[in-house]
Amino acid sequence: MNPAKTHIQRSLSYTLVGVGHVVVSMVEILGNFMLYGKQVWDAARRPPFRKRLILQQMAFIGYESSFIILLCGFFIGAAVSLQIGTIFTIFGGQSMLGAVNAKALARELSPLMAGFLIAGRAGAAMTAEISTMKVNEQIDAMEAMAVDPISYLVVPRVIASLLMLPLLVALFNFTGQIASLIVALTIFDIDQGIFFDKLAKVVNWHDLWSGQQKAFVFGALIGLIACRVGLAASGGAKGVGRATTNSVVSMLLALLGVDFFMTYVQIVWK
Repeated sequence: MNPAKTHIQRSLSYTLVGVGHVVVSMVEILGNFMLYGKQVWDAARRPPFRKRLILQQMAFIGYESSFIILLCGFFIGAAVSLQIGTIFTIFGGQSMLGAVNAKALARELSPLMAGFLIAGRAGAAMTAEISTMKVNEQIDAMEAMAVDPISYLVVPRVIASLLMLPLLVALFNFTGQIASLIVALTIFDIDQGIFFDKLAKVVNWHDLWSGQQKAFVFGALIGLIACRVGLAASGGAKGVGRATTNSVVSMLLALLGVDFFMTYVQIVWK
């Protein structure tokens, strides 16, 4: 038999085996995550309903993140408006600056950027807190006292994240559009009446609702992934750092993947 042909066949076989292992691992991870999501859903529907813990997490995720959302929303709105205005000036269409900026923020930039910010701030903190409890065996002690960790630790964080992210996205939209108005008036000398007229004609409630749909899903994903990785942590202080890093990376990748899927569905099934 030809040695070169044998080598190619062996390499192809190893490649297919490697791809198969990756696919099986991904399906297993997705299946386990869905089972975990069902556990959280079941725990959220049965008492006790920990309202105080939910409110605490809402304050942490929402109120304490509001400043960075305001700041980032303003500068991202200003930067996007500068880019759009510069390009549209070439074609004499700078009057559309506010409308295009608002549509981009509402449908794509606001939910994705707000999701990234909350994942990096609140999501990382949730993972670090729960993983520290895990490696210190506090969760084992909690189970020994007949307290369900899913109900006590995960459910309040997931509910708070799911409720607060849409509000933060709305705040991001607002400050981003304020920045766009300032850029339009001061740099591109666009009439204020024309700015708002184009905005009202191009942007509709469907655009805003599309972004809010993403915000709800992103909020749930951030809470679920942050807590899931924290509960699986092991290995002391080093394990806490590893879990926090893995959590943030997983959240960002999940948000990007789900964002593409939801954008496709919203456009095709509009």
